[in-house]
Amino acid sequence: MATVNAYLTFNGNCEEAFLFYKSVFGGEFPYIGRYKDMPETETGHCPPEEGEKIMHVSLPISKETILMGSDSSESFGQATVMGNNISLSINTDTEEEATRLFNALSAGGTIKMPLDKTFWGAYFGMFTDKFGIHWMVNYDYQQK
Repeated sequence: MATVNAYLTFNGNCEEAFLFYKSVFGGEFPYIGRYKDMPETETGHCPPEEGEKIMHVSLPISKETILMGSDSSESFGQATVMGNNISLSINTDTEEEATRLFNALSAGGTIKMPLDKTFWGAYFGMFTDKFGIHWMVNYDYQQK
């Protein structure tokens, strides 16, 4: 069964925000990655001035809810627009379910990142649906 969680995008203050959320909700960050830790791609590597920005962080709030976030990186074509910086993240139990939901929800919308296997061990993709809602679809194939 799929779960849906909020994914927040910040303009350089993600770490500050998530330390605040952690002080409110408690818990620990199971993962916190920075842009400098990403492997080089065909589009290059993260500029040094963006290296300390948060690429991904997650904070479990309950058994069913995880608050996730990152800083935007204009080097990779992502600028944050406040008020338009929240996505819904779907986590699935199978790669097939991820593909089905991605294809169905993205129909008529704009695909930002096609579903594909990633360096962090997930089958992942992003899109904006035909109603302007931002979505991420994720299947953690290395944890199965």
